[in-house]
Amino acid sequence: MFNRELGKVLLIRDSYGRWALPKGRIEKGESSEQAALREISEETGLKQLTAVAKLGQLKYFFNLRGENIFKIVVFFLVEAKDTELKHEWEIKDAKWLKPDEALETIEYANSKALMKKAVARVRAILAD
Repeated sequence: MFNRELGKVLLIRDSYGRWALPKGRIEKGESSEQAALREISEETGLKQLTAVAKLGQLKYFFNLRGENIFKIVVFFLVEAKDTELKHEWEIKDAKWLKPDEALETIEYANSKALMKKAVARVRAILAD
């Protein structure tokens, strides 16, 4: 997530209290891109969203009530034209950060490489 006008990227504080990239589930009939845009909108209140590029995917296991679950998350670089954040109950916070600050703030190790890739793309876009 980025906004040209602000020159910043977006992170959310997830339900575990950690700064992360927005993500969620694909609903029946949705593409991964459609799900990404819907989830970002639901989690942040942002409505004017455009997927700019597919960044990659993460594959990992997590434990939910004693059951190991395998998850694949597809991430997109998304541009937001609007900036006012109205985060929903699912997340604890959302904030716009300077790209370097976002790289320092993101807390999941497996997301840092994707964040570096996103920041490089954002810098190139902002430089044009």
